[in-house]
Amino acid sequence: MRKRISILIVLVIALIIGYSYINQSHRDIENENAEYNLDAIDIASNFSENARLAETKYQNTTIEVRGNITEVSSNSITLDDKVFCQFTKAIETTLKNNTTVKIKGRVIGYDDLLEQVKLDQCSIN
Repeated sequence: MRKRISILIVLVIALIIGYSYINQSHRDIENENAEYNLDAIDIASNFSENARLAETKYQNTTIEVRGNITEVSSNSITLDDKVFCQFTKAIETTLKNNTTVKIKGRVIGYDDLLEQVKLDQCSIN
């Protein structure tokens, strides 16, 4: 009987820990401090020269990148044709091509086909 109670207690504790781990709060990238401040061309060249090293350095980190806008849509901006920034909210339509901006976001990877660094949860600074 004692053995069953102790097993039940361990099982309940494991379930509570597992539930709290799965339901962690999401990161608030907009309010995090950027670990790196880079130009769009610099981070793209880091990935094109050695993608594996750049991924270990930048993957899932918050960065601030600056560059000229080359493409704008309702929820994304491309900087210098090298960095694709995806926003969670719709962005202002007053932004135009060849405007220099500074964007903060989380690095999610590198697209070999388009040769672009991908950021999500972006915000304009």
